[in-house]
Amino acid sequence: MSVRLPPPTDFADEDDEGSASESSQSDDDDQNWDDWASDSLIQVPCRSLFEEKTLASAEEALAYDRLTHGFDLNAVCSKLALDFHGRIRLINYIRKEKPSPGDLALLDGSEAFFKSDEYLLPVLEDDPLLQVNPDDWSDSEEEDTDTVDPTRRVQILQRKLAEAKQKFVDYRAFVSKKMNIPALLASPSEPGPSQTVAPARDDDTHYFKSYAENDIHAVMIQDKVRTSTYAYFILTNPALFRDAVVLDVGCGTGILSLFAARSGAKRVIAVDASDIAEKAERIVKANGFEDIITVIRGKVEEITLPDDIKQVDIIVSEWMGYALLYESMLDSVLHARDRFLRPGGVMAPSQCRMELALCDATEVYKERIGFWNDVYGFDLSAMAEDLYDDAIIDVVGPDTLLSAPYTIKDLILSETTPRQLDFSSSFTLVSTAERRTKVNSFVLYFDTFFTVSGHPVPSSTDVKIVKEGDVIIADIWPAGGKPAPQRRRSQGADKDVITSFSTGPQSVPTHWKQTLFLLREPVTVAEGSIVHGTFRCRKSEDNSRELDVEIHFSVKTDPDGPASDTFVRMFKVR
Repeated sequence: MSVRLPPPTDFADEDDEGSASESSQSDDDDQNWDDWASDSLIQVPCRSLFEEKTLASAEEALAYDRLTHGFDLNAVCSKLALDFHGRIRLINYIRKEKPSPGDLALLDGSEAFFKSDEYLLPVLEDDPLLQVNPDDWSDSEEEDTDTVDPTRRVQILQRKLAEAKQKFVDYRAFVSKKMNIPALLASPSEPGPSQTVAPARDDDTHYFKSYAENDIHAVMIQDKVRTSTYAYFILTNPALFRDAVVLDVGCGTGILSLFAARSGAKRVIAVDASDIAEKAERIVKANGFEDIITVIRGKVEEITLPDDIKQVDIIVSEWMGYALLYESMLDSVLHARDRFLRPGGVMAPSQCRMELALCDATEVYKERIGFWNDVYGFDLSAMAEDLYDDAIIDVVGPDTLLSAPYTIKDLILSETTPRQLDFSSSFTLVSTAERRTKVNSFVLYFDTFFTVSGHPVPSSTDVKIVKEGDVIIADIWPAGGKPAPQRRRSQGADKDVITSFSTGPQSVPTHWKQTLFLLREPVTVAEGSIVHGTFRCRKSEDNSRELDVEIHFSVKTDPDGPASDTFVRMFKVR
């Protein structure tokens, strides 16, 4: 989905260009998704209160009823001094009982339905009128809005929206608590839309079933960048793993558990909720580590550790998904950390950075979208119409990058909370194009770091880039069966040892590839052009293992010139 807004009033100053490699800490701490005032709800199609006609938005539906039927919902709510729940009861009463506008004009607020919980239950599923309160969206707050500073006005609107959202959350909780839905469904009266209850959503079954298949594990293990980096960190740091108790979250085949056992771990607990756990147990026995590795089939949120073990020294997990956060496995890893990791224990990996850059994804466009324009002489472009709404997982080369990357999220695994995984972050990208070029995509990837201490890496740390032809497996399995090389401790004062890998275009492709956000309307940049905006990411409401992404951005083709309109692009990562 695409939206265009007026130019921003706070386009990044030139000073922001110096920070193009990382986002501010305040962005990560303060700008979670729920803190952002989105206007998207107002644009949801909405049905008239008095007929089947559907309008483009709640605002248009109210205007239509006011002009066509002479009924002003907002005016009536104001006249009767209705609170949030009173307004909801009135809307549902109108939709269910279908009174005439003339009858509604006689209301005085004492009617029985204003006190009945029956009319708190929505008649229309996801009725936009129930989710927008005009008082909460009003930009007046005992101030003359014509003279209010624009920044102050935005702050007022944001606070009002937050209050409206909270009221709606409270309303949904109230309905769930107060309404006896099974009794309503059992009523002998003819069931209506308000009496339909959707089955509980299951986001996990398909996810865990997919990891029971061999192919997905073959792809992951054959990803040499991924697997050899984990192996290198574990096998070359025996001082960390020797006599340690290790928890492997989402163990899959158990390969990381095997590395940990070989590196000297005293006990390894391998956990997986999919059927692959059964094969992992057989693999452990086949390799003679059954006295060290215990495989547990189940969700890490629900298990207990065996043999009265209460805490572990190290948690190792390969939890990363497309765009880093797809599949939401990190939530489980953080839950395991909070339940089982001892104070001072180590998370492996210890840190991940999400990087955003400008990209020329012309080849991907040709293969995925342009291809449909001419298929054996036929126009099949209708097949491509919705492709801009989904992020594309594909590989682009280093020559496609049109800016330096910008860190939009820096996850310190010892500190991150699940709430911080829904986030909003500003970014500034400076074009490195040597001539005027059209940017048709943003590219997102992540860099991963392992430290022996578990502490964050210095901000100036460069990630290891693996190039085509680099020898990486030989570092782990030297010829002749010799043991893996062990790192010497630096003679410097407690210098941390860092292992890392990148999934970016500069590195050998990994099974994560890159995440591309194609632009329906490319933007033109030249060398030094500035693209400034906000990247917002949250779990999808349809499936918590998928992601909803919004990118708001504006362009200064000439750094000294005016900013363009603000473009808003919305994507699904699934």
